Amino acid sequence: MLSTIFLLTTLLTAEPVISEPMIDAQGIRTHRVTSEFQLGETLFRVLLPEKIELNVKLKTLYILPVEANSENRYGDGLLEAKKLDLANKYRLICVAPTFSHLPWYADHPTEKAIRQESYFLKIVVPAIEQRYTTFSEQSGRLLVGFSKSGYGAWSLLLRNSDQFAKAAAWDAPLMKTAPDQFGMGPIYGTPENFLGYRLDHLLRDRAESLRAKSESQPSARLIHLGFDNFRDHHERAETLLNELKIPHLYTDGPKRPHTWHSGWLEDAVKRLMEDE
Repeated sequence: MLSTIFLLTTLLTAEPVISEPMIDAQGIRTHRVTSEFQLGETLFRVLLPEKIELNVKLKTLYILPVEANSENRYGDGLLEAKKLDLANKYRLICVAPTFSHLPWYADHPTEKAIRQESYFLKIVVPAIEQRYTTFSEQSGRLLVGFSKSGYGAWSLLLRNSDQFAKAAAWDAPLMKTAPDQFGMGPIYGTPENFLGYRLDHLLRDRAESLRAKSESQPSARLIHLGFDNFRDHHERAETLLNELKIPHLYTDGPKRPHTWHSGWLEDAVKRLMEDE
């Protein structure tokens, strides 16, 4: 009955509809979402520290999925964060959104329901900051992902550098030059649209600003760690980052299976939380 009411409400308004959270036995809070930027219902799940002091703002770690909807062939990033106790250990609000199509974190040029970047920036991030006590500014927003979501973490930061502090990518195809693999084509739509998300171009375009450092902005905003399937991409990305003199953090290995649960996530979050 509640689901029917939720969907009917959505059909009657162009505004996004976001439910109150359902809290499961593990303490994970799930919000159901409908918006013009995604096809049908999506979710975002939230993991909070066990103890939150009144009026104390926390940083938000966005754990970006690699699969559509709630598929989990490669594991579950938020459950891995729960297992590792990251919310308590680092005093973080951990957030895992879902997407109706394979997530590459791009806006399709013509398909309105495949506007993944817009959905994340205009729906997910504001919804979190309206409902939870977070830093609603660049310094409080962190991105982490692997494979296509590692690519997405970097593209989100590079394209929206005033909105995110740091992005960490593990075993990701960072140096893709065409949308010709891994389900990229239907999301980017055209080769021309992909150019706006191509990481080697974005790194060159943003190099000067990424070299800048201020009291409110860390120097090393990009983090990449290898590897399983994409060591060559990380090696070429490392060469380019050094050529452009962009501050960053890099670890070549160890080799681990291409899943959320293979041991890389805690190291990535530790690096994201390192003080500059």
